[in-house]
Amino acid sequence: MVLNIKNISKNFGGISALTDVSFSLKEGEIYGLIGPNGAGKTTMFNMITNMFPPTSGEITFFDEKITGTKPYKITNKGICRTFQNIRLFSQMSVLENVLVGGHSRSHSGVFSGVLRTKSQRAEEERLRVTARELLELVGLSEFEDAVAENLAYGQQRRLEIARALASDPKLLLLDEPAAGMNDTETADLYYLIKKVQERGITTLLIEHDMPLVMKLCDRITVLNFGKKLAEGTPEEIQNNQAVIEAYLGSEGDDEIA
Repeated sequence: MVLNIKNISKNFGGISALTDVSFSLKEGEIYGLIGPNGAGKTTMFNMITNMFPPTSGEITFFDEKITGTKPYKITNKGICRTFQNIRLFSQMSVLENVLVGGHSRSHSGVFSGVLRTKSQRAEEERLRVTARELLELVGLSEFEDAVAENLAYGQQRRLEIARALASDPKLLLLDEPAAGMNDTETADLYYLIKKVQERGITTLLIEHDMPLVMKLCDRITVLNFGKKLAEGTPEEIQNNQAVIEAYLGSEGDDEIA
């Protein structure tokens, strides 16, 4: 397993954001994490990347315990994420944004950077080649010199993915990548994530666009009120009565006490 989430709980004071949640990801699959607003999905991402630690439970990455590991070390191990709200370096160029993503894979120090040593120049060129390859992958090659904030919304989303890929992840966490996209942009996103899968990268996806999730994901876990409601293939999830009620409600919800 690439990622194993075992009995993860997170409490904020007296509020339980997650309660005893477990699931695991196989190498190379696209895995969906879905649920109504407030179900605990982004909190789970924050647990995996240790933006804050879980109250209890354990997270392992390729059988190595990473619970409590510092975020930058988690990135170095091969986990990278995007965020629900776009977090680009808005005044930097498209290419520069991707280069920032590759910083964790650079080895040159301050002195070699100041002295512009041969090895430092070679590494910088290697990072630029990789960044341009990733811009081609996400369809932004022609915009490498553009200022990031001038890109269209869907292009900014794709740039975020390119920047995340620049860190050479084994596991990519995507937090609502289709949010705010039109149908054409969503279709482009589908093919992009499939291309990422073809590169051997495992993807964990939070998304509210259910047609995209059902078409894209190999397996899905559903959260509701911080608890695991269901797990299975897209077909199994679509036919799960508890999931249907969590999203649409039940007849009993309309009854007046």
